[in-house]
Amino acid sequence: MSRRKTLLILSAAGAVVTAAIVIARVPTIKIDGAVMVEANDAGQQAPIGGVLIRALTDDVELDRTTSDFLGSFRLEFPRPVVPGAAITLHFEHTDYRPLDLDATTEGRIYLARMMSTRPHVDEPHANGPEVVLSDLVVRYSVASQVDTSIGSGARQFQVVNTGNVPCDHQGACSPDGKWKAAVATVSMDAGAENQFRNARLSCIAGPCPFTRIDSDVYTRGGQRIGATVRNWSDTVTFVLESEVFRSQLTDLIENSHPIILGRGLNFTLPATAQGPSIQAEVDGTEVVFPLGPNALLSWATCEIRTGSDRNRTFRCVLKPGYAFKQHQPQ
Repeated sequence: MSRRKTLLILSAAGAVVTAAIVIARVPTIKIDGAVMVEANDAGQQAPIGGVLIRALTDDVELDRTTSDFLGSFRLEFPRPVVPGAAITLHFEHTDYRPLDLDATTEGRIYLARMMSTRPHVDEPHANGPEVVLSDLVVRYSVASQVDTSIGSGARQFQVVNTGNVPCDHQGACSPDGKWKAAVATVSMDAGAENQFRNARLSCIAGPCPFTRIDSDVYTRGGQRIGATVRNWSDTVTFVLESEVFRSQLTDLIENSHPIILGRGLNFTLPATAQGPSIQAEVDGTEVVFPLGPNALLSWATCEIRTGSDRNRTFRCVLKPGYAFKQHQPQ
């Protein structure tokens, strides 16, 4: 191979490598936005998920995506599209009127407000009057550790001694070392899975001023408690007593009131919630609707979003033929 041909081949290969590097380094243009319901009141502008969004220029599609549960979307396309060039953002959803927004490739935040195809005034049900729901309450249970008092315990004991006997320092003595003393220990066991609480030790008879608690293992509570008492006078009587508790895992029923926006229903359940249901008055009759894992309701279509904290947000929209009672908060 001639030297000239070799140089041409190397030059071509270098050009390909350079082009590949340039292409790899070409950044993309990103357009962020959100889709929501068209409403005069900002509090009624609920997010719309599942909206198809397309970025178009001269009827050429640059990118497409779908809005998420919070109505958020992002479009991306390479920079060969001139920055600042005019494009069209097209929004489609079966329950809303199609919407076109004029946009540019400058990377602004775009908010799309879509008009519902449902009339503002609820239509009568095709097969008769609408079914009216009122007094809605979300009910769920939460497993909780509950301490229940199951009784009390008490033990009386004596510290037997004779007062005014000089200490021979062969046994227990008064704190100042002058008088002979006696020491007694008492203990109680609450039993497995039980705990003593609010324990107290009292001198109830005898020369109580001449006593001292040498060891306290009762004020902290627990399954086993006890005490050691020193007495350097005549016999005294003490009593150790305490309440007994048992810790049990139980289900606590919680109630939550959903937020109603137009024909939408919104509420959030904690990660620990179990067995959620919606209790409602339906045409004057109280009915409980279990939500189940997929929140399937006969009168509404629901979406569920699980956050990073594992709390679950529910957004439900009434199906045709159903309505919320008008006097409920909107």
